[in-house]
Amino acid sequence: MASEDVKRSESAVSTIVNLAEEAKMAREGVKPPSHAFLSICKSLVAGGVAGGVVSVLCISCFLFLSLQVQNPHSIKYNGTIQGLKFIWRTEGFRGMFKGNGTNCARIIPNSAVKFFSYEEASKGILYLYRQQSGNEDAQLTPVLRLGAGACAGIIAMSATYPMDMVRGRLTVQTEKSPRQYRGIFHALSTVLREEGPRALYKGWLPSVIGVVPYVGLNFAVYESLKDWLIKSKPFGLVEDSELGVTTRLACGAAAGTVGQTVAYPLDVIRRRLQMVGWKDAASVVTGDGKSKVRVEYTGMVDAFRKTVRYEGFGALYKGLVPNSVKVVPSIAIAFVTYELVKDVLGVELRISD
Repeated sequence: MASEDVKRSESAVSTIVNLAEEAKMAREGVKPPSHAFLSICKSLVAGGVAGGVVSVLCISCFLFLSLQVQNPHSIKYNGTIQGLKFIWRTEGFRGMFKGNGTNCARIIPNSAVKFFSYEEASKGILYLYRQQSGNEDAQLTPVLRLGAGACAGIIAMSATYPMDMVRGRLTVQTEKSPRQYRGIFHALSTVLREEGPRALYKGWLPSVIGVVPYVGLNFAVYESLKDWLIKSKPFGLVEDSELGVTTRLACGAAAGTVGQTVAYPLDVIRRRLQMVGWKDAASVVTGDGKSKVRVEYTGMVDAFRKTVRYEGFGALYKGLVPNSVKVVPSIAIAFVTYELVKDVLGVELRISD
């Protein structure tokens, strides 16, 4: 009897010891987030903050969108100044900022995904380049940066395209339009119900084609300009191998100007394709709510052909001036904000180092 009690006691002790060991192992198994995970989170946060700053500080008027999608058979204004006067007269101050709420909801995740994708693509491309060349000290060239930027642009554009499409429609509708979208979610649900899921990606192809030179050139020009300035040190712009905020803003503005000018015609075509299938689009683009004149496009090539045929080659650059006033400083601010936030968060910036 006593031996049985001893055995039961030993069994109980053994069980307690095992449970204690399991608890200890469980505690040891709870490890802090890895460096790679923290780096990803910080990169996404920095990109999101950069996009948020651009959304708040660089709020754009919707004039350039209206110029892009204006019906050639019922032209209400032919330039920036004339367009601003027309919008102010017909829709007032609020009309200058239509669609900006949707733009804010789009640009923050777009910016986060874009900057993070660029870093990851740059690391992958640099690794393959070093493996192929056999030079472990090789650095990213402007062409390789262009490729990394193109990959980042395609990923970010595809991830947030439905929001961009809805923003376009919210922006160009007027108070006289037969159909009124009440907001982001109402526009999304209406498009899904009346036109189907594919409608959310209308104009995606020219967008992807346009984003390759646009985002690619933004990153390539910005990084290459910084490298050149650091190496050549002209005009005393470099101190202790670092560029000042003003110099970096100038690099970002130059990058934005190049990318914007090259890719703008595809942006015009993208906007026009986004209006296809919207039964009230004609009244939106004519601005009177009554005209039934419509210009339908069957695809990207057809949109190019009809735009040039009916309006001339210059129509591919409609709205370039007001859009550049918004885009060029916004790109500069986004680049610099991203780098400053990453510095604060303690994330390594120089991918090629």
